[in-house]
Amino acid sequence: MITKVVIAICSLALLFYFNRIVTGVLITFADKNKVSALRLGYVRKAVNIGFLLSGLILICFFFGLGFQQVFIFLSSFLAVLGIALVAQWSILSNITAGVIIFFAFPYRIGDRIKVVDKDDDITGQIVEIALFHVLIRRDDGSTVTYPNSIILQKAVIKSPQLSSKSAVAEVNESSINAEVDVIAKKETP
Repeated sequence: MITKVVIAICSLALLFYFNRIVTGVLITFADKNKVSALRLGYVRKAVNIGFLLSGLILICFFFGLGFQQVFIFLSSFLAVLGIALVAQWSILSNITAGVIIFFAFPYRIGDRIKVVDKDDDITGQIVEIALFHVLIRRDDGSTVTYPNSIILQKAVIKSPQLSSKSAVAEVNESSINAEVDVIAKKETP
């Protein structure tokens, strides 16, 4: 029995160490690709929960529960969870899509996009990319919450237009530069 406990503790320590390595890789990836801290936090939570569940399953195996018993428990738990969530697996698909968006979404917070949707014009600036949804602020000021699983299924067009504030700043800066050039030409003999 003592050897099982020692092996279980060593295995959990190894799992914890592996979790730290994966977390470090995620942080490095997020820094390299300029991913927001909020998005990184969501993905880290999902990874930590995955490692926690793996550790619990590992402990069950070490203390004599067979694969079949653990599988029956997990399938029963997931069935109850599915009923509790009113059989909407879209929550799980949104979490999965959120992780995919973390690694492969070509758009960032602040980008202007248009989601091609036949029912509604979803054009605006990305305000937040969360674990379940993307928040898009329209030009009229309203905010659209778009589920991650659906935004991966739709065509998204990145708009080359600048946001209204940056466009005004750019116009003001270019007009100031033009005025400075005119004044400089008048002063030169």
